[in-house]
Amino acid sequence: MATVLKQCKIIIWDECTMAHKHSLEALNRTLKDIKNNDKLFGGTLLVLSGDFRQTLPVIPRSTYADEINACLKSSTLWRNVEKVQLKVNMRVQMLQDPSAETFSKQLLDIGDGKVTIDETGCVKLPTDFCTIVDSQDTLINKIFPDVHIQYLNHEWLAERAILAAKNVDVDNLNLKLQQLLPGNLESYKSIDTVCDASESVNFPTEFLNSLDLPGVPPHNLQLKVGSPIILLRNLNPPRLCNGTRLVIRKLMKNVIEASILSGKFRGENILIPRIPIIPTDVPIQLKRVQLPVRLAFAMTINKSQGQTMSVCGLDLSTPCFSHGQLYVACSRVGKPSSLFVLAKDGLTKNIVHAVALRD
Repeated sequence: MATVLKQCKIIIWDECTMAHKHSLEALNRTLKDIKNNDKLFGGTLLVLSGDFRQTLPVIPRSTYADEINACLKSSTLWRNVEKVQLKVNMRVQMLQDPSAETFSKQLLDIGDGKVTIDETGCVKLPTDFCTIVDSQDTLINKIFPDVHIQYLNHEWLAERAILAAKNVDVDNLNLKLQQLLPGNLESYKSIDTVCDASESVNFPTEFLNSLDLPGVPPHNLQLKVGSPIILLRNLNPPRLCNGTRLVIRKLMKNVIEASILSGKFRGENILIPRIPIIPTDVPIQLKRVQLPVRLAFAMTINKSQGQTMSVCGLDLSTPCFSHGQLYVACSRVGKPSSLFVLAKDGLTKNIVHAVALRD
């Protein structure tokens, strides 16, 4: 990797707004070191691609101030950035739909915090902005109609998903939708251990099995053939990266066969084995050996950043709680007729920090 970085003339960093400022500063120090060059980033041109209306770095148990402090704009390196703006919404442009132009302007108003907020701190979603639904079952029927038949069509499956703010809502939606598919459930149970053997007395296996941590597959992973899944780890970049969506073709004892749903490698069949996963943001050093996947009928708003869909559902029964989440969720599609929102009376929260509006 050092050899590759040494030869690089330009590095493109996509979705940079989700990166912690320490990551950028670490890259700067690393490139200076391996290139033996005191210029910024060792003389390498770095292109940062992203939109500060979107979500910021995830800092567990943080305040709004912690999020802004971790943002790239708070780094001492930011003063060296030359800003170039892209002003055309390509999702909207490619559709050539008359309603899409208004939709694009409404999205920017949400991202910039220019929407009207009532006395309860909520915004009222405009009637021409999306289709409001009144229950979770209606939302499922709008996004995945006749899923028990249509799931065989991988193109149909790849272009739709339901987004929610929290993992618990996503898990409930995924289990509901998977139950609608024909076939038998297969259970894959993880092997959980503590990294420090001397601590095993304090943390019995049953306790480790009960932990359901963000970014880590569950202890009891239940899957069906035909279910869409999302990778949680880089297995073989650029083919198999964290965030790649796949569909299950075959379930075996220790591996699963899946087909890539979207992107350059769409349609390729691959095998996913169990791998050891050590989460970093928990007080105990836990190792979980499990298939690095979760169901992906529904996904969290943060995980959906960068994905483009033809039909998108948004479950806002738990409102957005972090900067840019509403903007990210609504901008996955290019026209209002493709967006279905579950929100009581069409009211929801929109959280925008000053960092997004700063020049």
